[in-house]
Amino acid sequence: MEEELPEITRADEWVPLVIRTDYTDGPAWREVIAELGRVAEGREWESPVHLVDDRRWDMVTSDAALAAAARDEELSVVFLADGVTMRSPLRPLLALDLGADDDQDLDPVYDQELIDSPPPREVRVVPDAVHMVHGNLQLANVDFPEFADAAAADPEGVVRDVR
Repeated sequence: MEEELPEITRADEWVPLVIRTDYTDGPAWREVIAELGRVAEGREWESPVHLVDDRRWDMVTSDAALAAAARDEELSVVFLADGVTMRSPLRPLLALDLGADDDQDLDPVYDQELIDSPPPREVRVVPDAVHMVHGNLQLANVDFPEFADAAAADPEGVVRDVR
């Protein structure tokens, strides 16, 4: 029987949630943590990041991480530090849209286009853009597909913070 993932308890809805799902490269993970810390440190309005560094999350799929993170009703996006994060020099985290359940009640009469071509539910985000993506989604300033469009326009396929 598959072990249930541990409960994620965040103290603040404005703190981005980053879950480590790949344990193959400790130095790469430390680079991700350092970059996330530098961004929050450099801006007084940025909160720290809630890191989940627990081997029970090792090799967890994005679907399983989404299901676990969805228990937090205040959360709009979760970021995974997966194998791509650890292997790429950009250290792009996988951002997963927790608003995916909003599409379950679509009416085929009116919403066939959305049913046939659902919006993207994941995108790669460099560590220095995590706060920007999280904050904009929490405030509903930007929709997830807009970040996917930004990544598609980027030469390396990632969302970057535009300062």
